Amino acid sequence: MLEQLDAVFLARVQFAFTVSFHFVFPAFSIGLASYLMVLEGLWLKTGRGIYANLYRYWLKIFAVGFGMGVVSGVVLSYQFGTNWSAFSTKAGPIVGPLMGYEVITAFFLEAGFLGVMLFGISKVGKRLHFFATCMVALGTFVSAFWILSVNSWMQTPAGHEINAQGQFIVGSSWWDVIFNPSFPYRLVHTVTAAYLTTAFAVGGVGAWHLLRDRNNVGARKMFSMAMWMAVIVTPVQIIAGDLHGLNTLEHQPVKVLAMEGDYDPSPDGAELILFGLPDDEAAKVHYKVAIPKLGSLVLKHDPNAPLPGLTDYPREEWPPVAVVFWSFRIMVAIGFAMLALGVWSLIARRRQRLFESRPLHRAAVLMGPAGFVAVIAGWITTEVGRQPYTVYGLLRTAESASPLDAPAVATSLIAFIVVYSAVFGMGVYYLLRMMAQPPHRGETEPPNVPLHAAGITPASSIEAAWSKEGDTHGKH
Repeated sequence: MLEQLDAVFLARVQFAFTVSFHFVFPAFSIGLASYLMVLEGLWLKTGRGIYANLYRYWLKIFAVGFGMGVVSGVVLSYQFGTNWSAFSTKAGPIVGPLMGYEVITAFFLEAGFLGVMLFGISKVGKRLHFFATCMVALGTFVSAFWILSVNSWMQTPAGHEINAQGQFIVGSSWWDVIFNPSFPYRLVHTVTAAYLTTAFAVGGVGAWHLLRDRNNVGARKMFSMAMWMAVIVTPVQIIAGDLHGLNTLEHQPVKVLAMEGDYDPSPDGAELILFGLPDDEAAKVHYKVAIPKLGSLVLKHDPNAPLPGLTDYPREEWPPVAVVFWSFRIMVAIGFAMLALGVWSLIARRRQRLFESRPLHRAAVLMGPAGFVAVIAGWITTEVGRQPYTVYGLLRTAESASPLDAPAVATSLIAFIVVYSAVFGMGVYYLLRMMAQPPHRGETEPPNVPLHAAGITPASSIEAAWSKEGDTHGKH
């Protein structure tokens, strides 16, 4: 029995490790594809070469990141068959078709138009190329739609029945399965997080180059656009997160109580614990720093609203509280740090110091990777908070694993750690090297500059290819 529990734990660690590596790349690709769409649209509308320069600059980074996301995602599918075959057998009639829809719609859309986007610059007209960029951006969103529908169903299962073989099958309609209770909130929260992740990565790169050359027009433009995103989208994300939290409290109250560290019920209003050390054995938070009534105000929008505690639920229903407690705080802290940087940039913009404030630029560089940390922290909160279930309230994790011995799972886990650290470590290093190269420092687009995106060297530049249609570039 102990060996089996160890095997389950190792399988969970293995999936967490691989999905964490994978998730950062789709989060970046979703936002960056939309950013490329905006850049190309602005270039076509204004004719300013600066937007074509930035498009070219970020396209090669997108190509590498997209490829790394695809490769790392393939591994996850195999793990459903190797480590989680019982889950695949029981939940496959629902999870399988939804993931199949993702491949048929999103992946084919992305893969087909990505070729035009990368290799068709000298082959197609400007409108068709822009359409290809839009389709790739749409494909990344559709991919997120289906994957989050699967995950949301596992969090808040709905619209299903259980047949005589113990399998989850569709009930009255797929509509109830796809649009389960948590899906709309999770979709908005996750996609918005992807946009913010990209915005702060772009802003960090722009700030890095501004520290070296504040007159670089490309760096100024990308930094300005990123800071506008920070100002506008971060408050939206905080509101979306609040609504998502209210939905989670309704459908997964144990998860929220673990996030808040509320072991004891609060009949007269719950405090908000800012910091502390959760202790499941003692069922309390040691050395806590808390604000009275604020927990109920946040979760119920009423400072005197009663809230249950973890002790109201059986201990076997509790997730690992310390992990959920701290991952949630990391995510929230980064969100408010993003808001603070956005407000700082707005003040600097109003004072006409957006491109001269070196402290602001240094802070933006430090915040460049913050979005990636936040999405991983949020993912940990969501997935660990669902424990001890894979399908919340219906299928336990221990019942979902394959009948494997712990040494077998440990061996594959070590192999993944070694291979991922080497391959993706080199990939990330290459991405950073590309980001370290400054964008074209002028306003106009230089002619005949190849893309060099992961070996992509079209015969002519955007300007040379599209000037055949009578366009004039570099106007501003």
